[in-house]
Amino acid sequence: MLTLRRAAPLLLALALCAAGCNFMYYKTLEKFGKEKRDILLSRVKESRKDQEQAKEQIKTTMESFQELTGFQGGSLEKSYKKLNDEYERAQGQANKLHDRINSIDQVSGDLFNEWQKEINEMRNPKLKSQSAALLRDARASEASYLKSMRQTEAQMTPILNSFRDQVLFLKHNLNARAIGSLKGTSAKINTDVSSLMKSMDASMAEADKLINSLSSADQEKN
Repeated sequence: MLTLRRAAPLLLALALCAAGCNFMYYKTLEKFGKEKRDILLSRVKESRKDQEQAKEQIKTTMESFQELTGFQGGSLEKSYKKLNDEYERAQGQANKLHDRINSIDQVSGDLFNEWQKEINEMRNPKLKSQSAALLRDARASEASYLKSMRQTEAQMTPILNSFRDQVLFLKHNLNARAIGSLKGTSAKINTDVSSLMKSMDASMAEADKLINSLSSADQEKN
């Protein structure tokens, strides 16, 4: 087992490697005319699409669960497999959104550091002040957006865990009596899903604000 002292050089090496990879990634895209702001804008826009897809998938999974708990006949095995497929898609969308949040956090930090460094190099007081104001607005919008995204993700996790528990329970007890026992759980999850839908709408609104903020800064720059 690695001690903290022994692990420190390895962690430093990994951090330097990651920083080097990011540097090469940015440099490569710059050759194609894409700067960090362009990358951030693209990722925020993609995250908005990811949220829309995750929102719809969770709603679809909830509907499949409600259909199964209200089972009126037919193939239990077929209904269970449908619910399991929907759950796995929802979990996949959540994982994709998680990775997107982290990628936005990374590139925004790199962008703002570069932005601040360039402001420090400016000599014209008026332009320097205007750029600093734009940076403050962008930082505030990004912070609000990421906070909203993290809250949405935090709400999503227990819902997906609940779906997973129900799926596994049904897998082990695929009979009408077991399904009937989940009706109360269905109502509770539905309440949580309704709250999550509102949070996701608010988070997407924050995405729009950040997109507008970065777009305004880009127009000012040009």
